[in-house]
Amino acid sequence: MTEDPCSGEQRPEHQVRIGQGARTRRELRVKVLWIGVWLIFLSSPIQDLTGGRHGTGATVAGALGLAAFVGAYLSLVFRNMGRPFAPRTVLSLLSVLGVLAPVLALTLGSPWLGLFVYLSVACGATLPVRAAYWAIPATGVVMFLVGLYDGQEPTDNLILVVLIGFAMVGVGQLVRTTVELRKARATVAQLAANEERLRLARDLHDLLGHSLSLITLKSELAGRMLPDHPDRAAQQVGDIERVSRQALVDVREAVTGYRRPRLAAELAGAQVALTAAGVTAEIPAEPDLAEVPEQAESALAWALREAVTNVVRHSGADRCVVELVHRQTLDGPMLELSVQDDGSGGSGDGPGNGLTGLTERLEKAGGTLEAGRVRHGFRLVARVPTATRVDVGSGA
Repeated sequence: MTEDPCSGEQRPEHQVRIGQGARTRRELRVKVLWIGVWLIFLSSPIQDLTGGRHGTGATVAGALGLAAFVGAYLSLVFRNMGRPFAPRTVLSLLSVLGVLAPVLALTLGSPWLGLFVYLSVACGATLPVRAAYWAIPATGVVMFLVGLYDGQEPTDNLILVVLIGFAMVGVGQLVRTTVELRKARATVAQLAANEERLRLARDLHDLLGHSLSLITLKSELAGRMLPDHPDRAAQQVGDIERVSRQALVDVREAVTGYRRPRLAAELAGAQVALTAAGVTAEIPAEPDLAEVPEQAESALAWALREAVTNVVRHSGADRCVVELVHRQTLDGPMLELSVQDDGSGGSGDGPGNGLTGLTERLEKAGGTLEAGRVRHGFRLVARVPTATRVDVGSGA
């Protein structure tokens, strides 16, 4: 597992993070492979150098120019995935690419026009959007003019340069948006945690402030009554014991409410988690839980959390459907939660600790759990009893 630097959550090592630099060797290999695929446009310049069409001096100069061009391009692309260069450095490297591409194409011929594709990609990936909207068409125009000078009419290459440049602008926007969403999620999570801490602090203050003050007062009274009035002192000690027990009950209830998950909150969290993982999610609106006991709601909330966690981490699914319906069964009215995805269903080595613990939690609430592979993925169904009967037709 690896930790997200923004939100602090644990993520599977195989999940490549968008908009962040590689932190493991596997992530680095994946990103190197992805960038290496696009180096296919260098095949024409390399074939031109090795084909013997130029003299020794031109071949050496072309090889050095190509090496400098590729080095500047890869530096820009790799750094732009993690911590980008300063704007001045970006402009300097783009200037190197902008000079080498037309010079090499003019001196060595039309096979070198493919370098303008990399110049367009670099402009789209590194420049601000407004600057990229001017730089990419300008790159295409320069390439077209160089091609005409060499006796070519590279209309197809012009379209490719412009389209792939603007595509990189879109990718850059997506990466920036993803990074901003990660930061926003981390901020929201931190604010929610702080709010819960404040709520718990307020609850404990309200619960214990009066009780502790009363215990202190009665302790002082009992101390004054001893040893002259042992009966009255014993009465005060009894009051102290009674107040202490009630305070302990209040604290337990406060802490239990602090730890108990709510189904509405878990549904909202499931939508965020699945969307962030790239899974198309169908989540129901806020459910009607008026007749559902708190323990049953808590058990369903835990079931939803476990199911969504499994979908995000293990299933490799593209789509997940969550349903929440009231059903009339032979055991009485039930609230049924169904989570189904179209993924692989995990390793298939039997139920893990999460499902085992979830089964026990549902059994304590009087519910049941069913989980297993279906024809097109994996399905988890959790049921808990409700307080009142519903019509048979109220289900989905």
